[in-house]
Amino acid sequence: MFSNLSDKLNEVLDKLRGKGALSESDVDDAMRQIRIALLEADVALPVVKDFIAKVREKAIGEDIIKSVTPAQLVTKIVHDELVATLGSEAEELNLSVTPPAVILMLGLQGSGKTTTTGKLAKRLKEKQGKSVLMASLDIYRPAAQEQLAQLGASLNIDTLPVIADEKPEAITRRALTEAKTGGYDVLLLDTAGRTHIDADMMAEAAAIKALAKPIESLLVVDALTGQDAVNIAKEFDEKIGITGSILTRIDGDSRGGAALSIKFITGKPLKFLGTGEKPDAFEPFHPDRLAGRILGMGDVVSLVETAIEKIDEDEAQKTAERMMKGTFNLEDMLSQIRQIKKMGDIKGVLGMIPGIAKMKKQIDEAGIDDRVVIRQEAIILSMTIKERRHPDIIKASRKKRIADGSGTSIQDVNKLLKRFEQVEMAMKRMKKMGGLKALMSGGMPPSLDAFMPKQGGANPFLGKRF
Repeated sequence: MFSNLSDKLNEVLDKLRGKGALSESDVDDAMRQIRIALLEADVALPVVKDFIAKVREKAIGEDIIKSVTPAQLVTKIVHDELVATLGSEAEELNLSVTPPAVILMLGLQGSGKTTTTGKLAKRLKEKQGKSVLMASLDIYRPAAQEQLAQLGASLNIDTLPVIADEKPEAITRRALTEAKTGGYDVLLLDTAGRTHIDADMMAEAAAIKALAKPIESLLVVDALTGQDAVNIAKEFDEKIGITGSILTRIDGDSRGGAALSIKFITGKPLKFLGTGEKPDAFEPFHPDRLAGRILGMGDVVSLVETAIEKIDEDEAQKTAERMMKGTFNLEDMLSQIRQIKKMGDIKGVLGMIPGIAKMKKQIDEAGIDDRVVIRQEAIILSMTIKERRHPDIIKASRKKRIADGSGTSIQDVNKLLKRFEQVEMAMKRMKKMGGLKALMSGGMPPSLDAFMPKQGGANPFLGKRF
């Protein structure tokens, strides 16, 4: 996420480290480089100008605190301005109306609007306990209404039955009636999109908004469209009026221009981020957390929240206790791998760890991704129960059989066994440092750090030296 921008901003800030004091020319040089980085990230020019002016003013006018290095001070100023540009504080959905609260989903075709409607409905149901009805108003895109119906069925969320040849405004009236009589808390209206903005689409969306009187009108935009996403948001806000935006495919956006520009240009907050294809790859937007990720500070809060939400606490506790007793085996390792898989994309998880941005090159070179996790799982599943419980019996002939059975190589099997030894050693060290309490602090799977490249040493999971 925003890897190009993150790399360049950190490169600029790294150059300031080691300086005893900052001159005005040092600051100006840094601002020029940050300006270039932001423009290359497709951040809107007015946003870049405002950002640079504010950072420069604070960096030059700020008294250097003795206990803080100049680089740390400038980093803090840049971080704070990133947060301000992104929107300062997270803004939740406004559902403070007599039910049903109507949410209008707007956007161009291909932005991920229908999928996002399902993700939002799932979140409202599971996180806030809301009863949700979804209705598709898209009568133009082939099978669009069927797509939402299938999505609703897979998520166990109600959708308005489809009536052939019914017009969008008629569908809206029927949806409003059904939501009221059915006692639903929230009604999500998935409007039609086009491949580009046109007068007919805008007129239809405006008419539906006037009829439905939504409490929220959310624009769904694809983060990968960069500057176009900002222009689209501005157009929708001016002609229809939006209350906020949702950026999809944020996990594939290495630039970050849309996220950094959309709030500044429209004055309306970013409310959610689509972080992947899975139904739960959807998260509230927190400006301070995203700023931390961009500057390589990680996002510990989101990491812990993800762990608490995804990890089976009882299973993790039992595994941890076995580790502390020295009875940890490859069946436990398999459980750990599956816990990590539940947390989502491995690169996304690692990206939340403070300081991991400094190791991005090593991670990319090592090829750490979900396929690595899947391969490790396959290796263990190709072992017998006895081998999982007694890894020490796995010698040459067994390694070949396991490699053949998992579609991997003997080298891959050796890497896994080496990783297992590393986790055992880590458990012994943790036991000396405080045992179970030290192990479980933060709720992380104990073997998570084995996925990370080790500075100055070989990583048994990857079999490389950095």
